[in-house]
Parts: sequence; structure tokens; C-alpha cells
Amino acid sequence: MSTTPATTNDRSAVRALLRLWPYVRPVRVRLATAAFVAVVASCTGLVIPLVLKWMVDGPVAGRDPGGVWLGALYLLLLGVVEALLFGLRRWLVARPLSHVEAEMRADLYRHLQRLPVAFHDRWASGQLLSRGTTDLMLLRMFLAFPLTFLLVNGVTILVGVIVMLVQDWTLGLVILGPAVPVMWLCSVFERRYSDVARLAQDQVGDLTTVVEESVLGIRIIKGFGRHRSQARAFRELSRTLRGTELRKARLLAAIWGVIVTLPEVAIGAALVVGVVQVADGELSAGTLVAFLSTALALRWPVDSIGFLLAMSQEAATATDRYFEVLDAEPERQEAAQLQPGTGDRGLRFEGVTFRYPDAAPGTPPTLDLIDLHIRPGESMALVGATGSGKTTLTALVPRLHEVTSGRITLDGEDITAMPREELRAKVAVAFEEPTLFSASVGENVLMGAADGAGRPELERALAVAQAEFAHALPQGTDTQVGEQGLSLSGGQRQRLALARAVVGRPRFLVLDDPLSALDVHTEAAVEAALRRVLTDTTALIVAHRPSTVLLADRVALLSGGRITAVGTHHELLRVNAEYAHLMSGEQEDDQR
Repeated sequence: MSTTPATTNDRSAVRALLRLWPYVRPVRVRLATAAFVAVVASCTGLVIPLVLKWMVDGPVAGRDPGGVWLGALYLLLLGVVEALLFGLRRWLVARPLSHVEAEMRADLYRHLQRLPVAFHDRWASGQLLSRGTTDLMLLRMFLAFPLTFLLVNGVTILVGVIVMLVQDWTLGLVILGPAVPVMWLCSVFERRYSDVARLAQDQVGDLTTVVEESVLGIRIIKGFGRHRSQARAFRELSRTLRGTELRKARLLAAIWGVIVTLPEVAIGAALVVGVVQVADGELSAGTLVAFLSTALALRWPVDSIGFLLAMSQEAATATDRYFEVLDAEPERQEAAQLQPGTGDRGLRFEGVTFRYPDAAPGTPPTLDLIDLHIRPGESMALVGATGSGKTTLTALVPRLHEVTSGRITLDGEDITAMPREELRAKVAVAFEEPTLFSASVGENVLMGAADGAGRPELERALAVAQAEFAHALPQGTDTQVGEQGLSLSGGQRQRLALARAVVGRPRFLVLDDPLSALDVHTEAAVEAALRRVLTDTTALIVAHRPSTVLLADRVALLSGGRITAVGTHHELLRVNAEYAHLMSGEQEDDQR
């Protein structure tokens, strides 16, 4: 179910994370200031061992209580300064990073709106949701913590090592002993953890998809008693994700165990060597205390390497997943430079062939050399057997899909020569499956109108679609219809979708079986209103029932991906056996 489980073996985490720079650049000064403050705060902590050295070799050795109290005051002040600086760092990064996350989420949403329908057909919605939520949360956490502290801890370790070497270089070499094996193990850990982190994030997307589909399809699940099978599918995915997360935990536990153990062993060895040196008079007790205090102060920066690297790898895979979507080619916004049209008015298909991008090589095209002319003000019914390509043909007019060859013209102008906004302002569509949004009835209908449309346009569209039931809802046209409009009946949703299509008085209207969910009486009323609308527009209507076909001036029969006959309903009934069979089948269905 994972949509793009890209491998990470050849991927550079640094190169992936550098792609975040355009988003980070506007807040770089504040982030750099926060990093500098954190470095100063961390290095302030390294001053504490030097104060301890002064206290042990000075006031403590000289039995000076006043000096001890003064040293304690210094330590207290250093602790307060360190805490305040770390608090300042947190304040500096909170607002800009929330802005970065918001900008990235907005860019992702805008890009999703511009991607072609073919992209959304291929991708599971849960995968896209996880990229806009979980992945962006990981990126914000990375920018707020690991990014800063990889630098801060690196500088702290470097300064701390220099301080220890200055105090006693032999003890410093003992402490540095584990450095090489730790660095090698970290490189191995990065490679392995990267693969598992990517797998886990893809599995989160799969799980999100299952949850979303179960919520949207809850009526089907309950109606067919499939809650147990859905629960089993969810448990299986959860178990798989749990196994992947446990692999991550094992890898992190292994690297953390090594990172914690080796430095502790080195500190123990340094303690033994240092005590011997103090006993031999080669080292002062204060220097040994300061050296060990510095080494202990570096425990947190060293111990944190493991989970900082883990969070960085998760951020790198989240960045890859985010830009997998942003790198997808959007719909072309610029108009193509094509030859002038023929001058024919209305809607014309000229040698149109269409093949889905993911179709197997060698398979016949879905639509093959379609030639069809719908004259200005004419309504054309499109009839064909299930799977003949009717819905695909209607999707080509507003460029939800791009033709493979041939062209479509509106009033003589090639639709690919128009900006999409202009094309979709001219063409209104009502799909067979009416989709409503979690908004009011009025907002759903006026979505099909130009900006500035108001109550008069809404009332007219509701009247045309015989959707006056909206006024009887609890808050009238301000009633929230709920997700997918499932609080309404199928016929009500279809009438609102039809109202949305006609509210803008489009020049061209594409209706995909717009009356399929209506009862006989409502269908008759809607047909009567539609006849008035169709006199002012050029329409292509996918039809399955004779009653819908009779709305049209002419009928086109689509068979085997080709237009095989064009004429009036009565003409085709007389001369075309396939058409007569389709219509008689529909009539029998109606009688049942």
C-alpha cells in the first residue's frame, strides 16, 4: 500500500536536509542567534569545572571558608546564567519554527491542488496526509532541537576536549581512546537507521489510509458487517508498524549502549590514572577534580549523539517524503502556443485519443480517434455500455486529464491554449458521484460561481436543481452538511452538486449522469428545470436512462473507445441495434 517506498541506500541525509534551506533562510538570523546562545550556555557549563579546580586547590586546600562560599556563589551564578541562556534559546526558535512548519504545510497543500488527477489516482490519501502532518512535525522538531544541538554539542565536545588536554594531555588521550570506534559505529548506525526510519514513516501513511477509508466508509462497513475484517486489517498494519518501531528501538539501544559504555570506561580509566598521578605528586587534586568534572559535563553531549542522529535521519526521510510530493510535476499553468482554431463554434473533439499514463504497454487506448461536434446551444447525450469511456471523455473537457493526441476546442480555440483558470470558468462539471465539503449548503453551491456571487445566484441554482429542500434544513442554506455530505440523502447530494454546476451560468456544461440518484417525481421536476438551463448553454450529458437522453438534442454512442453513431434518440433507436439494446435494457431496469 505504500506509494513510494524509495530506497535510502544511496541517499545523503545532509543533501536531503539542505533542501529545507529555502524555508529556513527567512528565519536564519534568529536560528543562528539561538544556536550561538546555546553554544555560549553550553560552554558556560564548562567553566564550572575550572571554578571547582580553583576551589579545591585554593580555599579548600587553604581551609578558607570565605573562599568556599565565594566559589559556591560563582557556581550558582554560572548555573543561573546557563539556565537563562537555554531558556532564551527556546524562546528564539519557537515562533520562527512554527512559521516554517506553517509555510511548508501551506506549500504542500497548494501544490496538491495543482497536481493532475492522475497523481491523486496513484497516491493513497493517507500517504499524503502523513506527509502534511507527521512528517512536518518531525521536521519542526529537527529544526528546533537536533539541528541546533548537533552543532552545540559538537562545539561543546571540542572545547571540553581542549580544556581537558590543557589540564593534562595524558588523561586527555585516555578519554579520547573510544572516539574512533564510536565514530565508526555512528556511521554504521546512520545507514541502517535511515532505511528503517523510511519504512516506518511509509507504514504510518498506510495506517492513516486505512483509518481514513474506514471513517469515510463506515456505512459500508456496518452495512455489510465488515467491522471485524477491518479491525483485523488495522491490527495487522499496527503490528507491522510496531515491529518496525521495535527495530528502530533496538538500533537506537545498541548505539546508545556503546556510546554510553565506552566513554564511561574511559572516564573510569582516567580516574585510576589520575589518582595514581595525584598520589605521586604529578597532578594536583584540583586539576583531577576539574578534569573529571569536565569529562562528566561532556557525558550529555556524547550520550545524546545516538538519538540526535536518529532524529536527524527521521528528519531526512521526512524531507525526502515531503519533496517527493513537491517534486511531482503540476498541471501546466501556461497556455500552449498552438495553431489557431478552425473557427467552429461550440465544443469539438478532433481525432482525440487518450491512454492512461499507467496503462500497460500494448493495450488499446481508452479513447481512440474521437471526432464529435456539439454545436453552440446544443445538448449532446453521450451513451455507452459500462466501461466504454464516457466518464473519461467528459474529464478531458476541463483538462482533468490531458489528451494523448488530437485536440478539443471550445468555440474554435484549443483548450490547451487557454489558461486552466479561464477554461474552468467556461466549463462547469457535475460528476456522477457528488462530492460535498464540510461546509454550509450555500458555500458548497457557490463554489461553482465566480467570486462575488451571492444570494440571488444561490436561490436560482437551488430552484434549477429542485434543491429547495435546503431551506427546510435546521439552519437553512447555512446548515453544515458534514464530511462528504453524508448527512444528506444521495438524491439531495446530487441535486446540490447539480446546483453547483449551474450556479455560474457556464457557457459549457458537462454532466455525468446527473439524475441517477433521483426518484421519478424529483427527476421529472429537475428535467423540466434543466431544459430551461440547457437552452442557454452547450452541454455534454452522460446518460444511462431514456428520460435523461430525451433532454438532449442529439445522442452520440460510444462503443469500444470510439464514437460509432450520432443522431437523435428516435433515429438511433431505428437504425442502431446496440443503442436500441442499451435503451431497452434501461427501460426494463426502470420498470423493475
